[in-house]
Amino acid sequence: MYLAINIVGLLVFLLIGWLCSKDKKSINWRGVVTMIIFNIVLAWFLTSFSIGRAIVSGAATMFDQLMQVAYQGIKFAFPSAVETKQMDWFFQVLMPILMIVPLFDILTYIGILPFIIKWVGKGLSWLTGQPKFESFFAVEMMFLGNTEALAVSSLQLKKMNAQRNLTLAMMSMSCVTASIIGSYTEMMPAQYILTAIPVNVINALIVTALLNPVKVPKEEDTIATMGSSEAVAEEEIGDTDKNGKPKKEPFFSFLGDSILGAGKLILIITANVVAFVALAALINKVLGLINPWLSLEHLLGIIMYPFAWLMGLSHENAFQFAQYMGTKLVTNEFVVMGQVTKTIHTFNPHYQAVLTAFVTSFANFSTLGMIIAAFKGMVNKEKNDLISKNVIYLLISGILVSLLSAAMIGLFVW
Repeated sequence: MYLAINIVGLLVFLLIGWLCSKDKKSINWRGVVTMIIFNIVLAWFLTSFSIGRAIVSGAATMFDQLMQVAYQGIKFAFPSAVETKQMDWFFQVLMPILMIVPLFDILTYIGILPFIIKWVGKGLSWLTGQPKFESFFAVEMMFLGNTEALAVSSLQLKKMNAQRNLTLAMMSMSCVTASIIGSYTEMMPAQYILTAIPVNVINALIVTALLNPVKVPKEEDTIATMGSSEAVAEEEIGDTDKNGKPKKEPFFSFLGDSILGAGKLILIITANVVAFVALAALINKVLGLINPWLSLEHLLGIIMYPFAWLMGLSHENAFQFAQYMGTKLVTNEFVVMGQVTKTIHTFNPHYQAVLTAFVTSFANFSTLGMIIAAFKGMVNKEKNDLISKNVIYLLISGILVSLLSAAMIGLFVW
């Protein structure tokens, strides 16, 4: 019965995407159906086949090893924080970012990551029939994060029309960044985190193809490369060599900036988590004065319950999951991960899978502000105004991608 409900839930989430579409007649159903089938097969392969599970397990082991190496640096500066039975969340989850962010930046600097992004993006476009740049961007934001991917694609955003800019803004709600996957895997089941990430990429294309279908002429269907960021650098800095190409920043200067950026990221995440948790506690205090039963979690649970139940969960698990869903949207994924990290191993496998898949993205209210601010600094007023007027579509996009990913992965984990 629960499997049947899960299947119905998947269809309902797709139906919501169609009902909310800005232009139902222009939806490329051949591309959408192809992507849905491919993504379901991908989720099936990664969760149900030995080779798929081995790939996910290998990736999880790699990130675990990266975290262990990062702990060596932390241990040097804060030995008492590492040599303990229970590490504080700040040291266990966030401090490793100081090593992992520079590592991925180095891979970008030497050209390995841009090469992977470019060719995987092209392959994805060929497979799904989606415009080349949108496919490229879906892969790019999986590695770099939303604001970073937008910054790298600045020149392309200026050339594209406003509707395509809106598509990219909607997709940006569903990204993660490879540099903090290690932090996620310390708190949630790694196999479901690493399954959700590629599934999210395809679902971001599916949802935007439904919500904001845009026909791209062949002459405009070009793919950006990391060279576009060099063009931006040339335009902004004006530091070029004798051939007119932008000069590459000296490696150690680049590395220093990367480390400082990682430090800022840690402070930003810490500030957000502390503030959101405290604000949620304050709201609960105020609601408790009205009625002891009232709390932010209960209210969000009531609102999100129908969607949680459609995941194929029992009534009790569905209501608890609905509270986590609402909390994640209002605060961020780290808040929910912190709440369940000590108990999630006691949940049944299906519940573990759908909860982990749902929280594996940046889809929340604070991300809306970040995306709007990023576009405001890069595109003209017409494009920025269109994005600002469609904030609700950005939010719907992020929620639907998370729901679809959880439903698809949940189909094969019981």
